[in-house]
Parts: sequence; C-alpha cells; structure tokens
Amino acid sequence: MILQATIRDDSGAALGALILNPKDFKTGSKGFFGMGKLDIGGKKYQAQVQLVEIGSKGASTPAPEAST
Repeated sequence: MILQATIRDDSGAALGALILNPKDFKTGSKGFFGMGKLDIGGKKYQAQVQLVEIGSKGASTPAPEAST
C-alpha cells in the first residue's frame, strides 16, 4: 500500500502532495515515509512526512541475567 499526504493551507486549498512508501525503520518499527520539495507561494520548501505504526517494533528482548 502507498499513501499520499496532501499539504493544505488554512482555507483547505491543496499546495502540494507527497507520496509515502512503506518503510522498515532502523529502530525495528514499521510505517510509511516520504519526502520531496514543494513550491509554495514562489518559495521552495523541503518536506518530510513520517508515519510510524504504534507497537510495530514488538516486544524488546530482555537482557540476559548475569550469573553470580
């Protein structure tokens, strides 16, 4: 699945859109990420959108117990 994030002004007019592709983050979490450049009012902006699924990292592995 691919998502699209639309950037809108306060009146609701669309200023640009970013495509969000599925991503497995280095942390082990899963979600979506997209970045791109937008031209808004004659000025260029760089934008990033990151969606991280809550709980997608899973249970962390407990550290081994030290023997005495």
